[in-house]
Amino acid sequence: MISVAGLSGYETPIADLIHKQWTPLADSVSRSRLGSVHALKAGSVSDGSSRPSVLISAHMDAIGLMVSRIADGFLHVTNIGGLDPRVLPGTPVTVYASKTGEELYGVIVMPPANLLPAGKGSGVVTLPHLLIDMGLAPAEVTKRVEVGDRVSFATEPVEMSGGLLSGHSLDNRASVAALTVCLEELQNKKHAWDVWAVASIQEETTALGAITSAFQLRPTIAIALDTTYGSGPGASGYETFPLGKGLTLGVGPNNHPFLYKRMKEVAARVEIPVKDEPMPEYSLTDADFMQLTAEGIPTVLVSIPLRYMHTPVEMVALKDVQRAGRLLAEFAASLEADFMEKIAWD
Repeated sequence: MISVAGLSGYETPIADLIHKQWTPLADSVSRSRLGSVHALKAGSVSDGSSRPSVLISAHMDAIGLMVSRIADGFLHVTNIGGLDPRVLPGTPVTVYASKTGEELYGVIVMPPANLLPAGKGSGVVTLPHLLIDMGLAPAEVTKRVEVGDRVSFATEPVEMSGGLLSGHSLDNRASVAALTVCLEELQNKKHAWDVWAVASIQEETTALGAITSAFQLRPTIAIALDTTYGSGPGASGYETFPLGKGLTLGVGPNNHPFLYKRMKEVAARVEIPVKDEPMPEYSLTDADFMQLTAEGIPTVLVSIPLRYMHTPVEMVALKDVQRAGRLLAEFAASLEADFMEKIAWD
């Protein structure tokens, strides 16, 4: 999944892959009008009434770049989603040339410091002064590429020592992988509730996928599955979490306390380590928007620690991905038919 295109707003390549992968694991798989993937694993409640449902959303879109100007055979770009320009120079990229349908190799470069505008040559070179060099003559570039063409990172995924994986777009393809594990686990579990697995679009830019899928499917409760900041060099305070040591549960106004309590109980029962992640305002994930859909949907956020977020070399522990998938399956299976009669915000 981290070798397939799918920038925010242009998710079709990754959506096609997920649709194919989820089809044998679900009772039905469909797309929303805006392109989110919906997979239904039907529950076992059969008393004639409609079944309650839990929606588990993991966004499939990725950050990247868009061509904003072409000059002398070089591409000027702007960002799609949040990017840190400090890590971009030297990064290999794929340019999706709309004129020819080609995928062209390029590399992000910066001009020599003495050729930049006064005051721009020292310190971090910002995005307006970075370029993409594709090794083509200016006439060839203009034949193939135009303003608005997308650019994605082309760093290769690498299996690191210690069970870690590095690559681009692990935010949030790691969570889509975990949701796939959840669907696999549910093949051998009885669950009363319907389970909707959703690979949502555009979380990095507009959150349209979470909003529209939650409105369309109207689940009884919802879970957002995303990544959070992993501990690393210079980032080891209370806002970061170690890789390979378990998951985090959101605590704050975007997380329903009753769902948080049940999730924590399930995690303890199946011996999956979880830590509380304080969120006094917003979670900046799909959880914020699903909670506010329609008349309100009780929501909780589960996160996988990830190092170097929003860079071409994000890093995650594979065991945490597997843990997340198992925890979600165990949670879904734990939901009694009368669960909503017990739920309260307190």
